[in-house]
Amino acid sequence: MSQPVQPSNQPQQPFGGQPVDGNPYAGQPGQPAPAAPTGNPYGQQPPAPTGNPFAGQQPGQGAPFGGGAPFAPAPPARNNLLLGVAVALGAAIVAGILYGVIAGSIEREVGYAAVGVGFLVGFAASKVGGSNPAVIAASAVFSIGGVYLGQLIGISMILSDLAQIPFSEVVGDHFDTVTKAWSEEADFMTYLFLGLGAVAAVGGAKKAG
Repeated sequence: MSQPVQPSNQPQQPFGGQPVDGNPYAGQPGQPAPAAPTGNPYGQQPPAPTGNPFAGQQPGQGAPFGGGAPFAPAPPARNNLLLGVAVALGAAIVAGILYGVIAGSIEREVGYAAVGVGFLVGFAASKVGGSNPAVIAASAVFSIGGVYLGQLIGISMILSDLAQIPFSEVVGDHFDTVTKAWSEEADFMTYLFLGLGAVAAVGGAKKAG
């Protein structure tokens, strides 16, 4: 007697296993079950790019290639010509007055003080105005004027002591006498100190630059 023929469209068991409690996705014992679909076709996709290459970095994380910030701000340029010249003039006046007080107190000129005047003028001007040739030239010229101003102040202090009159009166009422005394007393050392001031100003400007 022949056996009954099984229908050809009989459903096959998945992966050779038997369904467990009606769950066709349950695997065989000892095998992990595949994840069931969540119904969201975009659930497993990575987030779409935002157009910002640094959006995924954590706070405080450095820029690519091991560097720091992507763009470091450039330091401000020290090239203010007018301000540098103004600083040179102001420094020459202040340093010249100090030089004159020293020279008048000891009644003689000091070469180191003249060098100090020039160096201070050139250094201060170049710190503000940069290493512009015009700033350096102005520093040299103003340094000569500062040393000359100091020499006049020193002579005025000496004349004030000799004549027993106030210093302000010597400068205000007898300034022509002061300049005449400078012309008569000027020698090689006097002009040398003026030159030292200019040279020191150039050196101070280069040191600051």
